[in-house]
Amino acid sequence: MKCSVYIATSVDGFIAKPDGDINWLHTAGNLEADMGTEDMGFNALMSSVDCMVMGRKTMQIISDMNLTPEQWFYGDMPIFVLSNTLHKAPDNLKEKVEMYSGDINDLVTLLSEKGYKHAYIDGGTTIQSFINLQLINEITITRIPVLLGEGIPLFGKTLKAIKLEKAAANAYVNDFVQVKYSVNYE
Repeated sequence: MKCSVYIATSVDGFIAKPDGDINWLHTAGNLEADMGTEDMGFNALMSSVDCMVMGRKTMQIISDMNLTPEQWFYGDMPIFVLSNTLHKAPDNLKEKVEMYSGDINDLVTLLSEKGYKHAYIDGGTTIQSFINLQLINEITITRIPVLLGEGIPLFGKTLKAIKLEKAAANAYVNDFVQVKYSVNYE
């Protein structure tokens, strides 16, 4: 099964402020820029994946948004939420996500056996776990033009050095810069 990451960070590598706040994502960059129909590759990613795995904290952030059905980003995509402490989804997501606690390799095997071929992996701790299990195939990072100074980093300690290759970069009129890499664990 192919596993892809698509995530935004501050230029100094943080996915959230120390308290988990991500509101800076909506206030940084050139807010006057006309992006037209540009979605920075999100729709292409969503059309290529057939399931999603996210962490509990990411699920909570999405739950707190209280999205209407029209605002829901993920359509009917099956979403699996990793948590060893929470066994029930928030009421506003209980029809949209399935909770999973257990071994990540077992989950990937289960998803493959169910016929899923490409998973979107989201959430800092979840991404880190998948990287350390050598399960991530590609990473797309959108750098948001802000320096937070401190916060929750995208990457923590890896079990070994990991090569990122075949870089493709795009700069957007809103001053965001996106780089996509293939991951080589050898």
